[in-house]
Amino acid sequence: MHTDKQMKAAGFFEGLPITNEASFLDESTLIPSPNPHDILVKIKAVSVNPVDLKLRTSTKKQNQLNVLGFDAIGEVASIGAEVKKFTVGDRVFYAGTTKRAGANQEYQLVDEAIAAIAPKNLSDEAAAALPLTSLTAYELLFDKFGLKAQENANQGKTILVINGAGGVGSMLTQLAHWAGLTVYATASPNNFDWLKRNGVDHRLDYHQDLKRSLEELGIQTVDYVAVLFDIVPYFDAVAELIKPFGHIGTIVGLDEALDISRLKNKSVSFDWEYMFAKTDFNYQMETQGAALALIAQLAEEGKITTTVSKVYRNGINAANIKKASTDVEAGHMRGKVVVSGPFNGEIKEVK
Repeated sequence: MHTDKQMKAAGFFEGLPITNEASFLDESTLIPSPNPHDILVKIKAVSVNPVDLKLRTSTKKQNQLNVLGFDAIGEVASIGAEVKKFTVGDRVFYAGTTKRAGANQEYQLVDEAIAAIAPKNLSDEAAAALPLTSLTAYELLFDKFGLKAQENANQGKTILVINGAGGVGSMLTQLAHWAGLTVYATASPNNFDWLKRNGVDHRLDYHQDLKRSLEELGIQTVDYVAVLFDIVPYFDAVAELIKPFGHIGTIVGLDEALDISRLKNKSVSFDWEYMFAKTDFNYQMETQGAALALIAQLAEEGKITTTVSKVYRNGINAANIKKASTDVEAGHMRGKVVVSGPFNGEIKEVK
C-alpha cells in the first residue's frame, strides 16, 4: 500500500561503474505507508558502506529504481498500527535490511524491531556513522565469540584485530576495550593515533610480519582474532597465533578456498559475521534494536565515540552519494563517510 505523495530518492537502475553518469540518479517515487510493525522515518543523514558498493555493482539492469543505504538517522513520521517502541517525532537510528528499499530516500520504512532511539549527545552525522559497523562489531564479539557484553567483564582475554582503522574495526576495538579485553590491532602507522583514540592497547604496523611484531611485545598467542579484511593472506599467521579453543572471525567473503581443517586440532571455532543475516532470515531481529540501544547508551556516557571521518553536508542527492561512494570504493578510508542535509537532488534525464 502506498500514499499518492511523491518523495525524492537517489538510486539507480543498473549497477554501473561509479564514474558513469547514471551510477546514481535523482528520481521521484511514492512515499510508502507503514505495515503494522513498521515505522516511517524521515531521513536526516546516511552513511555509505562497502556493502553498498557490492550490491550496486552486482545489480543487473531493471525497470524499478534500486535504492540503497544501510545506515540512517531520522525522525519517525508515522507508525504502523501495532508499533509499541516508538511514537511520531522520535529520533531513531538503524542499519536497515537488504530486503527493502534503503535510506537514500526522503522516507524509509523500517521494522521497529531493528531501530533504537538515537544518541541524544550526537549530531545526525555522528550518529549515522554508527549502526551498521557497531552492529557488525557487536555481533562478532558477543553473539559469535561469546564474550560478555558488559563493561570490563572479559578482563584477561586478548584480541587481535586485522584492519583496526576501518569502519568496523574502529567500532570493534572500542567495544572490545569497553568489555575488558586487551586489544591488539593492525593499521598503517599514519593511523596509529586513530587506533589509540579507539581503544587499541597495542598498535601493529600492517606492513610488518604479524607474528614477529607480536613476539616483540611478548605475545605468542591470543584468545580471539577478528579479520576485517581478506583473511587469506593472514590465515597462516592467525592459525598459529590463535589459542586452543579460541575463535577466529571474519566479515569478508572468500575468493578462494580456505583450509579451516588446520584449526581442528586446536578446537578453534571459525566464525562468520554478516549483519544482515538476522533481517534476511527474520532471526532474532529484535536483538539488533536492543544492541543499538546499548550503543546509544555507551555513546551518551562517553564510553564509545563516533567514527565518522568525512561528511558531505549540503544535501542527500545522487551527486553526494556518488562522492561518498567514490571515497569508500577507493579503500584505505579510516572510519565512515556520511551524507546529510535535505533531499535536494535535481531530477534530469540521463541519455
